Amino acid sequence: MNNSRRQFIKKAGLGLSAAYFLPQLLSCESKKPGIDSPFANIGVQLYSIRDLMTANPTDSLQQVSKIGYKHVETYGVDTVAKSFWGLDYKSLKKVLDDNGLKSHSGHYDMSKYFSRNHQDKEDLNIYFDAAKELGQEYVIAPVSPMFDISALKKDDFLYIAEQLNKAGEAAKKHGLKVAFHNHFWEFRDLGNGTKGEEVLLAFTEPDLVDFELDLYWAEKAGINPVSLFEKFPNRFKLWHIKDMDKAFTKTIVGPEFDKLDFGAISKEVKYTEVGTGHIDFIAIAQAKAKAGLKYAFVEQDDIYLPNKFESLKKSYDYVEQHLAKI
Repeated sequence: MNNSRRQFIKKAGLGLSAAYFLPQLLSCESKKPGIDSPFANIGVQLYSIRDLMTANPTDSLQQVSKIGYKHVETYGVDTVAKSFWGLDYKSLKKVLDDNGLKSHSGHYDMSKYFSRNHQDKEDLNIYFDAAKELGQEYVIAPVSPMFDISALKKDDFLYIAEQLNKAGEAAKKHGLKVAFHNHFWEFRDLGNGTKGEEVLLAFTEPDLVDFELDLYWAEKAGINPVSLFEKFPNRFKLWHIKDMDKAFTKTIVGPEFDKLDFGAISKEVKYTEVGTGHIDFIAIAQAKAKAGLKYAFVEQDDIYLPNKFESLKKSYDYVEQHLAKI
């Protein structure tokens, strides 16, 4: 029995508390501000401005840099053309360099790679090549298979964990690391209080697989992120900092929702600029050391302001004013 299985047996069934803070956890966190803080060097997930990236990636990246963001997380690689938004890898890297931007990570679709029912799995080597060209450290799986999220069972998550370990082994040979990004359905109850996210955390090897915690989706599932950091310390090296509209705070995990598809649930979902919504980012940020945080990204899946760069700036300003010195 490997260490991951022992860890899971100890922790499965305990569930994840939705609202607890441990004073001793907070007391051990470093309060020293510094230029190396992930929040002082905040990035942005470019999916937030996907229509603008498609229309004019060069101008969009210039605007992102002018706002003050230090790095960007990519998405949507064209594996045939070996490009992002019409820019080949070298051209994109030059645009990033010209604007003082780095890219530490990218989202790369692994839906079929994670599916037990698909033989035509994605070629991860193509993703590794793209990541290396851009100077990225992380190849991130942005989502578990969405073919039928309501049908995912414990065995599916065990298979995903196995595939993540294999991907991590392969990535290591390229000097890269694999990470997994959550949504809300990974926190659905699989029985005995066990969550899919717990299965992934317990059955993946820490030296091979990290996790990118989307704070919005965790909170929307009724999970306090700090409880995750306490239960699985040093596993959440990347965070998506995304805020929740104060009028849309209903938890979307539980008997009322667990058999619904995303389309039916989406009416309960609305985002807002960081710092203007429901999530207490300051409290969560205090636990960054317990999480093992290395990189943080502003993200907003849907921006409702007419000027999307204005939205990105509002979120950036909040992070600079309230989180950068934590």
